[in-house]
Amino acid sequence: MNENKQKQQQQLKKRRRNENAPESSVVDEEVDEKQGGVKTKHMKEILTSLILLEDQEKDDREEFAKAHQEERLQFEEYHNKKTSAMRDYYSKLQQDYHEDVDRVDDARKRKARSNTFAASNATAIALASADIEDSISGGEDKAAASDKATATGPQRRLWVKSRSKDWWDQYNSPDFPDEEFRKAFRMGKDTFDLICNELSSAVSKENTMLRDAVPVRQRVAVCIWRLATGEPLRLVSKKFGLGISTCHKLVLEVCSAIRTVLMPKYLRWPDDETVNRIKNEFESISGISNVVGSMYTTHIPIIAPKISVAAYFNRRHTERNQKTSYSITVQGVVDPKGVFTDVCIGYPGSMPDDQVLEKSTLFQRANAGFYKGVWIVGGSGYPLMDWVLVPYTQQHLTWTQHAFNEKIGEIQGIAKEAFTRLKGRWGCLQKRTEVKLQDLPVVLGACCVLHNICEMRNDDLDSSQKFELFDDEMIPEIGLRSANAMKARDSIAHNLLHHNHAGTSFLS
Repeated sequence: MNENKQKQQQQLKKRRRNENAPESSVVDEEVDEKQGGVKTKHMKEILTSLILLEDQEKDDREEFAKAHQEERLQFEEYHNKKTSAMRDYYSKLQQDYHEDVDRVDDARKRKARSNTFAASNATAIALASADIEDSISGGEDKAAASDKATATGPQRRLWVKSRSKDWWDQYNSPDFPDEEFRKAFRMGKDTFDLICNELSSAVSKENTMLRDAVPVRQRVAVCIWRLATGEPLRLVSKKFGLGISTCHKLVLEVCSAIRTVLMPKYLRWPDDETVNRIKNEFESISGISNVVGSMYTTHIPIIAPKISVAAYFNRRHTERNQKTSYSITVQGVVDPKGVFTDVCIGYPGSMPDDQVLEKSTLFQRANAGFYKGVWIVGGSGYPLMDWVLVPYTQQHLTWTQHAFNEKIGEIQGIAKEAFTRLKGRWGCLQKRTEVKLQDLPVVLGACCVLHNICEMRNDDLDSSQKFELFDDEMIPEIGLRSANAMKARDSIAHNLLHHNHAGTSFLS
């Protein structure tokens, strides 16, 4: 009985275990399903975070690109404003300077007129007193002298200081050696005579009852000798037997006459026939076609001006000479013989070459299409434009670019050599002059015209009068201003090298 009960109990336990087994498996399955749901949820959260991060990164890139674009536009706008402001600044300086000069000239003229009026009154009073004394004395001798004076014409009434003219009389003699004359006046007698004849009607004066007029040859000689030597007016006065103020006046009058009479004839842009000849000559020199001129800009030292001092300060010359320097610029274009065909004179020495070019008449004519299809060759201080051809300035040049720069240097050297002869011939350009700033453009223009006359007549410069030229070129901020010009320059460089026009000195 006991055994049967034990068996029944064991079977009952087995039955219960079998009944509970499905319930435990179901519970396990539910636990697994819950764990899988949690994992899926985590995966979705991770994917969502990645997508958000990717979108955020994309937005950041777009914002950075937008900010970079805005920064670039602001930089370009700032650069343009800065360039415009600099141009306006220099224009205002020039305008203010000329206004101040005009005011000073007006004040000086008013003062001179008042002094002249006072002197005239004093002379009239003195003459009236003399006439009264003559009428009171009534002497026969004085009456006879008066009758004699009336018969022979008016007599001088002003005292004139007697000065020696021996030096000028000696040089003006027909027998004076031409070589000695050339050393003093930087030109031969024939060229000097030509200039005197050309200027005769413009500078000649009539004799007056007060004094005899200075002859035309002496007037021209005073001006040319002053320009040639750069000597002070005190020494010019001593050489020619004239007053210092008279010499100063004669220099300005003759220079003005040269600008008015001779410049339109001897310093002008060539006509079509001459342009074709110039192209051929430049091409024979360099192998580059359609070149019509070589351009260069030099500086003329001046005394520190009373106004706008900073504009005329020349930092590069100051650093080289270790002495404060002020200057004005002379930009010139020359033909293959070194004759000037265009000049731009008078802009402040602080302006770089490219800014002087932009303010010149040459640049205005180029914008009007006057130089379309031709080249004017400049140095590295000028920008590359549709009509200005300049050398390559970047580092690590190719052989083709080296060869091109060598040929450009040969053309550029013609302009530099012309300025060397200009300064060597006219000593007034080598040192600070006494000429006032407002009168300098007229004087410098006269030097360029006289240089052309001497070059055209083959009046060679004496070897002892050579001058070493120093002008530092500054690379412009924007050196490449035309994509077409870049392609044209590359094409010219390629043709020079592959048609055996390029030199090989850069290989040595």
